[in-house]
Amino acid sequence: MAAVATKKVLYGLYTDEEDLKTAVKSAKDAHLDIMDVLTPFPVHGLDPVLGLSESRLHYLGFIYGAIGCLFGFGFMSWAVVSDWPIIFGGKPYWPIPSYIPITFEMTVLFSAWGMTITFYTICGMWPGVKPKILDNRITDDKFCIAFDVSESGKKDVDSLQAFFTKTGAAEVHEKEI
Repeated sequence: MAAVATKKVLYGLYTDEEDLKTAVKSAKDAHLDIMDVLTPFPVHGLDPVLGLSESRLHYLGFIYGAIGCLFGFGFMSWAVVSDWPIIFGGKPYWPIPSYIPITFEMTVLFSAWGMTITFYTICGMWPGVKPKILDNRITDDKFCIAFDVSESGKKDVDSLQAFFTKTGAAEVHEKEI
């Protein structure tokens, strides 16, 4: 059985989102390599400070929706026109307006399932995966900046601890995950 690789993480906990944004700006200005920033709720303005670009998930959502739309319309066309054509009472041979509700629902279904599966795949959040939790308070009321110090020397760790002290971190911890 292969050994699971562990990471050594140094993280600082902040009590205010503005302190966190200021600390992230300071870390970026000092060219520090931030492993992750964790917050209990979305912090507005944090993405540009971190240099994160907009997600491309909505492009995939459109593609999944288009596939669902084509599938729904194509299946109903095949079923009504060629597999089981029934012409009675003046009903048109290819009743396109009656396909609209099902086609819409298939668009929504394919888009939702496709984006969910894509998101879980990208984030590695499948059932049975054990979460790597640094501190339980991060999901409640603390904000966190984490640095990977697995291959760092004592001098680098000390400078990161000084960074946390300088930027107003309430607590600084080191943990292996």
